[in-house]
Amino acid sequence: MPEAWKQWEGQVIEGEFPLREYLGGSEHSAVFLTEHRERELEKAAIKLIAADAENAELQLSRWKLAVELTHRHLIKLFRSGRWRLGGTDLLYVVMEYAEEDLSQILPQRALTPAEASQMLEPVLDALEYVHSKGFVHGHLKPTNIQATADQVKISSDGLRRIGEANGGLWKPSAYDPPEAGHGEVTSAGDSWSLGMTLIEVLTQRLPIWKESQQADPVLPETIPQPFLDIARNCLRRDPQRRWTVGDIEARLEQPTRLPTAQQSPIAKPLTERAKRRQLVPGVAVVAVVVLAGLALVPKLFNRRTEAHRETPVAPQKSTAQMKTAQRMMKAENNSSAPRITEKRQTAEKPTASPTSLRMDTGAKTPNFSGVQDEVLQEVMPEVSEKARDTIRGAVRVGVRIHIDPAGNVTSAELESPGPSRYFADLALKAARRWEFAPGKVDGQYVPSEWRVRFEFRQSGTRAFPARTAP
Repeated sequence: MPEAWKQWEGQVIEGEFPLREYLGGSEHSAVFLTEHRERELEKAAIKLIAADAENAELQLSRWKLAVELTHRHLIKLFRSGRWRLGGTDLLYVVMEYAEEDLSQILPQRALTPAEASQMLEPVLDALEYVHSKGFVHGHLKPTNIQATADQVKISSDGLRRIGEANGGLWKPSAYDPPEAGHGEVTSAGDSWSLGMTLIEVLTQRLPIWKESQQADPVLPETIPQPFLDIARNCLRRDPQRRWTVGDIEARLEQPTRLPTAQQSPIAKPLTERAKRRQLVPGVAVVAVVVLAGLALVPKLFNRRTEAHRETPVAPQKSTAQMKTAQRMMKAENNSSAPRITEKRQTAEKPTASPTSLRMDTGAKTPNFSGVQDEVLQEVMPEVSEKARDTIRGAVRVGVRIHIDPAGNVTSAELESPGPSRYFADLALKAARRWEFAPGKVDGQYVPSEWRVRFEFRQSGTRAFPARTAP
């Protein structure tokens, strides 16, 4: 059937929505790239499903209700209806176009604890809104956690009314709660799906569990807090005992120091698994961090094309030993250079920004698992006033930096260039001038790798560094 869907490329729905490109689908549905001229959108998505005689009107009524919902972390539905192509009766819904989804990163690596925190805030925010409007999501999983421009959003084309029974073409999956096949859908079912998704993003695997089991799923104890508490209480077989969105948010508001993540026995081995020391921020703090580069769902590996790779920066051989000694001395004395945040000079009193809004890796912290790392100097991009005046909202650029065992920056490359080549070039130029203490594992100096997310706003520029290897 997917091949049959693709044959419809070039067709036009309702005379308004051209099927420009087949993006993917299944036996029963397909998604195409389209446009929405009325809303002046060059890119939108249109989903087609075969019209089931028994459930077509029910599905159309669901979409009609969902069109009325508007939330910053919910994919916006624009229009729905019925159309016929090639003798096939179809239902369609036009929606906001999502560039990527979370399932695209998981085959490459698991999320770090910091990234998992960043994922949870917008998802919880959207779920709270959906539930308050009398709906349940019903299909929460990595594929339906998506990225649109600079926002993380959950899908909305599968929303159902609370209390509605499952039916039609619905088929149970591991993300569905035990009661889904023989009862009404409730918000507790979304909690189960969130628990399953949380374990998967941290380990790259779903918990092993069968519906015939009477006990709750057994989770690996290697899952760091607060995620182990959240998953365990979301994956209660009894829906009455599951945590609500409010319960999860309350747990996230309790600061928890995360030691370097040990590789879970159920996770696939990866040589570049991030081993970071982070603080799990409160929900309000995560809201800022998650938009500081959209770190959780970009196609990290697909974006690292040859076009974006840059010429390695050769260290100065004549001063290499001196610089290495200076870096080691700085690290040992815990005298890292001050954090640099470029702020635009204005007549207004600047708003104080809590230090927890950034992943601060400069201060010396307890040495977990024999790993030592430190940012010694940050250099912020130099942005002209004229260029800064063109910024609307924020421009975010991600740079990956490679460090040799002596602490020298050997190369830097754009990981997520953002919408502007100008700001991408500034970020790359600045990142090459950063200084790091030599990476040290079990007493040995080793190469290391860092990811720095730059956030450009009219008010100033900020950086969010995080070590990604070893």
